[in-house]
Amino acid sequence: MRKYIIKRLLQSVFLLVLVAFIIYVLMRCLPTSYLEEVARQKSMQPGSKSFEEWMQQLSATYGMDKGIIQGFLGWCGRALRGDFGDSWKWTVPVVDKFKDAVWISFIMGGIAFLLEIIIAIPLGIIAATKQYSKTDYTITIVALACFSLPTFFFASLLKLLFSVRLGWFDLGGLIGRNYEQLSAAGQIADKAHHLVLPIITLVVINIGYLMRYTRTNMLEVLNADYIRTARAKGLSERKVIYHHAFRNTLIPLVTMLGASLPGLFSGALITETLYSIPGIGYVSYQSMVSGDIPFSMFYLVFLAILTLLGNLISDILYAVVDPRVRIA
Repeated sequence: MRKYIIKRLLQSVFLLVLVAFIIYVLMRCLPTSYLEEVARQKSMQPGSKSFEEWMQQLSATYGMDKGIIQGFLGWCGRALRGDFGDSWKWTVPVVDKFKDAVWISFIMGGIAFLLEIIIAIPLGIIAATKQYSKTDYTITIVALACFSLPTFFFASLLKLLFSVRLGWFDLGGLIGRNYEQLSAAGQIADKAHHLVLPIITLVVINIGYLMRYTRTNMLEVLNADYIRTARAKGLSERKVIYHHAFRNTLIPLVTMLGASLPGLFSGALITETLYSIPGIGYVSYQSMVSGDIPFSMFYLVFLAILTLLGNLISDILYAVVDPRVRIA
């Protein structure tokens, strides 16, 4: 296992460098640029230099006058020292802006992720064990409705009902009007109150696929020969399902759950935008739209690292839930 992990880590390093280079090339080819916007604003001031002169000056300042290969190597050298530069849009160090935004998305996504597992997997198992019953049909309809709902429509529906009609929640934002006058515990409760609707939106939109996925895999396992053998030996149905069948159902689920790890840090762009939550999804979108190459590079490379790490964790968890992998 140790050799396998080392081998995968070396492969991941090579893939990361390749992915980072592709991202850098795409960033350099963006049709919009924050530098162009700044240069255009400065050139319109009375007695200022021309747009072309400002572009040359700003490009030299931020290293954009170099070739792609030379610029990428320079970025890698600074990144290895932990220097990712300053964000062009937010005018603060990239890492500082990332830290401010990522934890909001992580807390929101982490809570939603745990709720999805707690709700979807048991319902998927119940639907599989009661195949073609009213319970199975009800769970299936709910699952189909959940992953068929557009995020913007469901979020707008929640805001209309709970914010406009009932007045239980604010329409958007992370903090309320009286946030500064609240105690420390009150401020935490205020933020938690503003995250209720976004978390509900994420859970409802995402549980449908996990419910159907769990049901499908559980049905495949329940039709296996060793399950029939376990029942023939006189084992209780509960032990057959939750000790023998569920353990093997976890094998394909591990892949999907491991691939979900980057989503905890990537944020939920549509949800954060609709609820005006300043998470990393919303911040990264604004950075990309404005051509903020330093922040976009850091964010996308960070997601690439998480994706590679999620795949590695999935492979390791395979060995935990499937003894055949350990034997191999």
